[in-house]
Amino acid sequence: MIEIIPATTDNIPDIQKISAVAWPHTFKDILSEKQIAYMMHWMYSDESLREQMEKQHHRYVLAKEGEEFAAYLSYEPNCENTGKTKIHKIYILPSHQRKGIGKRLFDFVLSQARENGEKAVYLNVNKNNRNAIAFYQRMGFYRAGEEVNDIGNGFVMDDYVYEKPLDHE
Repeated sequence: MIEIIPATTDNIPDIQKISAVAWPHTFKDILSEKQIAYMMHWMYSDESLREQMEKQHHRYVLAKEGEEFAAYLSYEPNCENTGKTKIHKIYILPSHQRKGIGKRLFDFVLSQARENGEKAVYLNVNKNNRNAIAFYQRMGFYRAGEEVNDIGNGFVMDDYVYEKPLDHE
C-alpha cells in the first residue's frame, strides 16, 4: 500500500537518500557527471532544501511503500502569482517505478490544486527525458512551451514546459 505523507525539514535526509539514487539513474544518459554533481548539490544540500521548504514555499510530499520512502514530489501552489501550481520535482526510486506511485503523487497534487482553485498544474522537464515526458502526456499534460535556464557554473537546464488545465467540478 502506498501512503502519501507531507514532508517537513525533518525529512530532508529521506529526500536526499531518494535523490542520491533516483537522480543519477534518471540523468545518467542525459547529463554529464559534472552537471549531475553540481545540480545535486545546488538542489539537494541541507541548506537548499531547507530554503525551498521554509522560504520558497515548496511543499514536499513523500510516498511510503511499506516501511520505505520510495518517492517524493515538491510543488508550489500559485507559483509566481499565476494561479497555477508548479511541480518542481518528482523522483521515484528505480526499484519502485511502474507501481503507480507517480500517478498517486500526481493525483495528490492535482487534488490540492483544485482545492486551491488553481487553473492549471505545470512543470519543467528536460527535453531528453523521454520516459518522464511520456508519463506526463499519459497524465494529461501537453507541451506548452520550452525554456533554457542558466543555472550557473556553465550549465543550463534545457526544458520543455508541460501543463495540465484543471476542471473544477
